[in-house]
Amino acid sequence: MPALAVTVATTLIATLALAAPAAAADPFPSSMASTGDSITRGFNACGFYVDCPSRSFSTGTDTGVNSHYRRILAANPAISGRNFNDAESGATASDLPGQIDLAVGQGVDYVTVLIGANDVCAGSEAGMTPVATYRGHIDTALARLKAGRPGARVFIMSIPDIKRLWEVGKGNFLARSAWSLLGICQSMLANPTSTSAADNARRDRVRQRVADYNAQLAAACAAYGSLCKYDGGAIFNYRFVLSQVSGWDYFHPDTDGQIVLASASWAAGFSWSA
Repeated sequence: MPALAVTVATTLIATLALAAPAAAADPFPSSMASTGDSITRGFNACGFYVDCPSRSFSTGTDTGVNSHYRRILAANPAISGRNFNDAESGATASDLPGQIDLAVGQGVDYVTVLIGANDVCAGSEAGMTPVATYRGHIDTALARLKAGRPGARVFIMSIPDIKRLWEVGKGNFLARSAWSLLGICQSMLANPTSTSAADNARRDRVRQRVADYNAQLAAACAAYGSLCKYDGGAIFNYRFVLSQVSGWDYFHPDTDGQIVLASASWAAGFSWSA
């Protein structure tokens, strides 16, 4: 190609590149809702066996936790007072569609979803929610959100690694006592000191169920489209320690745990801009 033609072509390409619009940014929302279970409700984060929504990683108002809401508020004061915690302690995926209905009614721009710990933490392995059933509830909920708030953004978080809880707590007498006396997550936490092949295999299967749920969350989010963001397994992969778990039940995140959830999930979420 002649030198002049090369120069012209190069100039044209550069001009077109400059003229091309930048990728659309995600504007800071002016309202938000959190959905999920007791983790999102901040259960045991500030009192004995009570919800503590002010310390929720998502919609909480506590400045120390620095929730998604607090971070958005710092950039967009219009969200002030427009943070709704629609999660329910004890909720399973079957409750998510109803929570999404609340969020739609509240007219929110942004929804966080963290659901599934109670689907896997049954009284026994046999009581866990089947994967297909779990996915059905997720799809139903997302369909309702898309129909009711088609412009809202939804951030879906992976379920924490329940086996990690067993790993960090099995050597602690108080943790083992709480799990047994309170009947907590026996699908995973039954016989915590056992090293039998049967118990090890059970724990691995329960962990795999969490991984299967997370795979379905990723697929459901991808099917939803560009307004959905999955955390890429950030919460599942986080190696939490026992000091980030409530000393009352050795299951729920304490305040430090909520701080970690806020930070890790925020980093894996939307790239908001003014």
